[in-house]
Amino acid sequence: MGTGRELGLQLRGWIESGSLSLDNGQGLANRLIDALGAEESLKGPVRDLASQPLLRQLLQRRDEHSGMAIEALSNHLARTYTPGVLAELHDLIEAATGISAPTAASQPSPGADQAAEPADQGPIAPARRTSQAVFGPGLGSDVKALGAGFALAASFSLVLAWAAGELDQAVFDGWRWSGGVVLALSLALAQALSLGPLRRLRRRGLLDERSCADPRRAWCWISSPWIHGRHAEAMVNVLILLVLLGPSPLSLADVVLRYGLISLATCGLAALLARRLGVTERQWCGASGAIAALISLAAILSLLRWKVLGFPVGPETIPAWVLLVVYGALQLGWQLPRASRQDQSRPIERLWCSTWWWGTLLGLSWGLLTWGSDLAQAAFKARPGG
Repeated sequence: MGTGRELGLQLRGWIESGSLSLDNGQGLANRLIDALGAEESLKGPVRDLASQPLLRQLLQRRDEHSGMAIEALSNHLARTYTPGVLAELHDLIEAATGISAPTAASQPSPGADQAAEPADQGPIAPARRTSQAVFGPGLGSDVKALGAGFALAASFSLVLAWAAGELDQAVFDGWRWSGGVVLALSLALAQALSLGPLRRLRRRGLLDERSCADPRRAWCWISSPWIHGRHAEAMVNVLILLVLLGPSPLSLADVVLRYGLISLATCGLAALLARRLGVTERQWCGASGAIAALISLAAILSLLRWKVLGFPVGPETIPAWVLLVVYGALQLGWQLPRASRQDQSRPIERLWCSTWWWGTLLGLSWGLLTWGSDLAQAAFKARPGG
């Protein structure tokens, strides 16, 4: 009996006995790797397989979508592993699910696949595979898995905004500090404390693929926007927040509420996509999502209104499009590289699973809605009797 089949039968036994939860891909991976023992050559591939949402969907239920799911999973594995490793993974899947996966011999090589496809279908196939993974079966269960942390953070954002309003009236109004300055300095202080007395809390407080669906660590959804995994990113974000919100007339309560809700939205979308696409070794933290939304909002309004919008810095004004280009280049340098050797995702998948990318999309969308609303109001006023 091969290693893959033996491991698959053990996995099936754990599921039937109820001793294994399939809600957490990291827990599944750890259990399988422990069962592998000294078989070093399969540890990386088995960890990758366990992180795939499609595998957990196949293990949880078998329905009319199973054939589609197992084909998509097999295609992903075939693009990554050699025939020998692929055969072991197929044996594991078949033994665990009772569904036959395509054999290694039946998988087309990259050259044969390109020759068989029509020329105009090349760019469409990856998009179809990604769409199938994102919107395929199990979307509801993934949303439900993230729901506890998301709801807790949304509720806490309201409480934090109220507390910020009270603190603003008691302290910062007298000092004539704007809400944006207080927010930026708070992030700088939180990062400085995370280097010393709160170092252990920083490691546990970052939101990642393990904590995002763990109800016992739902508090990470609250702490994640206030600490950064990269110290260089924290310094850049504090400086940009001072530029964006330093002169803002918004109260501290409004700034904190908007910051919390935008950060929560970007973290939720990035974490959901990571679960659906099987992207591991990701962290969602800090102010990047909220900053990206503010910059892209100003940039798209500049373009649509054909008017330069910028942010004053002393005697100078930085145009929004300059910040969009500079900050985007920095984030691409941080987001596109693999986090580790175990990360088998593609660069475009890592981009989709970043808070910066979702913040940019949210800002662009809000800018388009604002512009459309302005046009509608102008058209209404231009009507006779408007």
